[in-house]
Amino acid sequence: MDKLKRVLSGRDAEEPSGLAEVVDATSLGWGTRVKGFIACFAIGCLCSLLGSCLLWVPKKGLILFAVFYTLGNIASIGSTLFLMGPMKQLKRMFEPTRLIATIVMLLCLTLTLCSAFWWRKEGLALLFCILQFFALAWYSISFIPFAR
Repeated sequence: MDKLKRVLSGRDAEEPSGLAEVVDATSLGWGTRVKGFIACFAIGCLCSLLGSCLLWVPKKGLILFAVFYTLGNIASIGSTLFLMGPMKQLKRMFEPTRLIATIVMLLCLTLTLCSAFWWRKEGLALLFCILQFFALAWYSISFIPFAR
């Protein structure tokens, strides 16, 4: 029966190699991918919401907001890896039509964390959070045909 499945699916009639067996064993089913997407996206939204709540903490609130907001955005972007797969996501991120949006978004994410941890400039962290929001919106719109 396995031989018939291989022939009908377009694979060679040969026995699968060890690498093909590993790839088949480690690939996720559609249901698992959707559950991973939902879980990762929910964690991202929770981190962003927690960051917004921590904004009002005295002295360290702005830094905590910047860190949790950035981690929430990273988790939300990472959730799409479950739907497309990591390599396809990376290829689509760096296509010529969205290359600038991707670079600006990744730069804003990085600069937000640098200003929070390394430079310890709260105002700069807030500025980069605002830029991060707009960069993420621009990046997200780049996936919608003719939206830009």
